Amino acid sequence: MLPPAHTRTLLIYLHGIVPPERESAIKTNFETVVALASRRANVVAMLPRGKRGLAPRGHERWWGWPTTGSAYKAHAPALIQSITDKKSKLEAVLGVEFERVYVAGSSSGAYFAAALALYGGFTADGFGAMSGGAGWKTDELPRLQPKPFYVGYGKHDRVAGGARKLAELLRGAGWPVKVAEHPVGHGAKQIYLDEAFSFWREHAN
Repeated sequence: MLPPAHTRTLLIYLHGIVPPERESAIKTNFETVVALASRRANVVAMLPRGKRGLAPRGHERWWGWPTTGSAYKAHAPALIQSITDKKSKLEAVLGVEFERVYVAGSSSGAYFAAALALYGGFTADGFGAMSGGAGWKTDELPRLQPKPFYVGYGKHDRVAGGARKLAELLRGAGWPVKVAEHPVGHGAKQIYLDEAFSFWREHAN
């Protein structure tokens, strides 16, 4: 997804679980949310696809991301390599090298985005967990350079508790964190990305 003006900023957005069908309301929603917010922020957006077999029980054929520490260790290396390769191909096609890269995700993707930050699995200038995300201590966290991390969730979303714990963990490690609660339901929302872009830019070096 390309903005109308030239930019060297990239958003890597990790979707929530999506069904195997080529077209679906879930897929259309998060693609629309990311496209509109990215255009307003004038950034390039890349939406890598997760992996089948990582979604919750009952959704075995759906695409998802690792959402626990054990799943991260088993599947993250291959997923990170795939994302890195796609980023390199995109830079080659556009003829640019991105100077700033942000990683964010919603629902299932939020948990993986959080894990990438906690383990230092992917180098980024900022992270975001929207409508999802959880925190757990990692051996890597104390050694990582703090990055701005946005946490957004719906007021009555059942994932709110985990998202707040993630924010507490990161703050304890010295990371700049913005927590935002909104009167919305579960899933990707434009308000989250609008706020995240603003927060990341406030902390840009």
